[in-house]
Amino acid sequence: MTKLAIIGAAGRMGRRIAALAVESGQFDVVAGLEPAGHDAIGADIGVLAGLGASGVKVADVLGDMPDVAIDFSLPEGTSHWVEICKNHAIPMVIGTTGLTEKQEAAVAEAAMTIPIVKAGNYSLGINLLCGLLAQAARKLGEEYDVEISETHHRFKADAPSGTAIMLARAVCEAMGRDYEKAAVFGRKGKQPRRPGEIGIHALRIGDTVGEHSVHFGNLGETVTFSHSAHTRDTFVRGALRAGQWVVRQPPRLYSMRDVLGL
Repeated sequence: MTKLAIIGAAGRMGRRIAALAVESGQFDVVAGLEPAGHDAIGADIGVLAGLGASGVKVADVLGDMPDVAIDFSLPEGTSHWVEICKNHAIPMVIGTTGLTEKQEAAVAEAAMTIPIVKAGNYSLGINLLCGLLAQAARKLGEEYDVEISETHHRFKADAPSGTAIMLARAVCEAMGRDYEKAAVFGRKGKQPRRPGEIGIHALRIGDTVGEHSVHFGNLGETVTFSHSAHTRDTFVRGALRAGQWVVRQPPRLYSMRDVLGL
């Protein structure tokens, strides 16, 4: 079995990663990690995941060396653990969103030493959607405006979502646009739409897991691509699949599309 460390083990994603990893029968969860001072330090990972006592306690230091670490924590946590994983030659799967440019650069640098899968979304459907969007963007062309909307639960810290950014980048790459110049985050006041821009809009409502829509429209029609995630388990299963895949890869920064062979 693959020895697994879960970074952000006490969070919503961390608990489901533990539960589904054990359920799969393909992982041995050997570590659950949170920052020093976290309320969950010392708690049993199995109990947190609703599985019963496992004997593995949440800690702020790495004890048993895993074969792979899956990280769905906060940007500060990712920055801390990516250095430790690099120093111990531990492959990583990173699902943390909201990283700064400096933090993104640190991940890319670490990937020169260890294999890292990093994605804004680990859903198979979303990654397939990226390919469809690229085709649509190339076929529809510059006459069509592009707008993206995303909805998540009220507790999500970063906006727009990493998935919305991922979708926007897929369109920009297909159309030869510079994402940094094309992206517009919401609108206010008198702001006529500029040619080539991509509007990205974030909603935060209740317990919504994740909804994304990408709209292509001209003066005669609108074409909309949508994806709804009904449960976090969709992302967990993708991350676990990436975890099994990345341990066999050479050092490099990979995407979920590499994992799926898309």
